[in-house]
Amino acid sequence: MTGKDILHKMKEKACFSVPLSPDAGIGKSKITKHVIHGCFLLKGKSSRPMEDYLFSELRRLDKNELGLFAIFDGHMGHDVARYLQSHLFDNILKEHDFWTNTEDAIRRAYHTTDNNILEQSKKLGRGGSTAVTAILINCEKLVVANVGDSRAVICKKGVAHQLSVDHEPSREKNVIESKGGFVSNIPGDVPRVDGQLAVARAFGDKSLKQHLSSEPDIKVEIIDDDVEFAILASDGLWKVMSNQEAVDLIKAIKDPNSAAKRLTEEALSRKSRDDISCIVVRFQ
Repeated sequence: MTGKDILHKMKEKACFSVPLSPDAGIGKSKITKHVIHGCFLLKGKSSRPMEDYLFSELRRLDKNELGLFAIFDGHMGHDVARYLQSHLFDNILKEHDFWTNTEDAIRRAYHTTDNNILEQSKKLGRGGSTAVTAILINCEKLVVANVGDSRAVICKKGVAHQLSVDHEPSREKNVIESKGGFVSNIPGDVPRVDGQLAVARAFGDKSLKQHLSSEPDIKVEIIDDDVEFAILASDGLWKVMSNQEAVDLIKAIKDPNSAAKRLTEEALSRKSRDDISCIVVRFQ
C-alpha cells in the first residue's frame, strides 16, 4: 500500500475535513436527552478528487445546545462544497431572528451564502454543490433544509420518514422552462437542467443560475420518544438504497460511527460509484 493509499484510508476512517469534537467523529449531548452522532466518508471510484464534505458538531450557545449536521455534495469540483462546510452554519446563526423565526433565518442564510458563492466564482470555480442541513435545537426540535438530492431520513418506531425533498429536474420542469431553461431527457441518462446538471436546485453553478434555484425546502420535526435516529447522506448512498433499507440496516447498531460506516460500505458493495458520505444521529 502506497503512502497515498494510507492517507486515503485515514481520511475515510477519521471523517477527514469535518470539524468535530476531540473524540473524532462522535459527540455526546450534555443536556437531558442523550444524543450521539457519528460520520463516515468513502471516495467514489472516479478519478476526480473527493467532492463530498460534511459537518457534524454539538455546540453550546449561552443556555442553548445545537446539533449542527450537514452533507455537502459538490459537482464540477469540490471548492463550493468546501466553502459551504466552512460558512453555511455561521451564516445561519448570524441571522438576527434565528431563535424566533428559524425557518426564515435558514432560508435567508441559504440565499446569502449562494450569493456569496456566485460573487466569488472566479476563486471557487464554475461548479456547485447540493446541501442538506439539520439543526437540532435543545434536543427537542430538528429543522431540516435542503437543496438538491442529498437526503435526511429519520427512523420513527422502526419506520423511515424522509424529511428532505429530492430536487429532481423532471419534478421542476415547468419552473425551469418558465425561466427560459430546459430539461433534457436522453435515453440512458437522467433528466438534466439545460442538459448538464442532474438536480434542479443547488448552490453555485453560475452558468446555470438563471434556470437553477437555491431555495431550500424546510421541514420541522419534533424529537419525541418515538424518534430513534436520523440519517443524512449524499446521493451516493440513496442511489442504491431505499430509506427503509437504510433504517433497517443500522437500527440494531448503537454506535453512530459504526452505523455510518456500515451504510457507506453497504452502498459501495451495491456498486455505488459516487462519493458516499453519511452522518448518523441517535436519540436515546
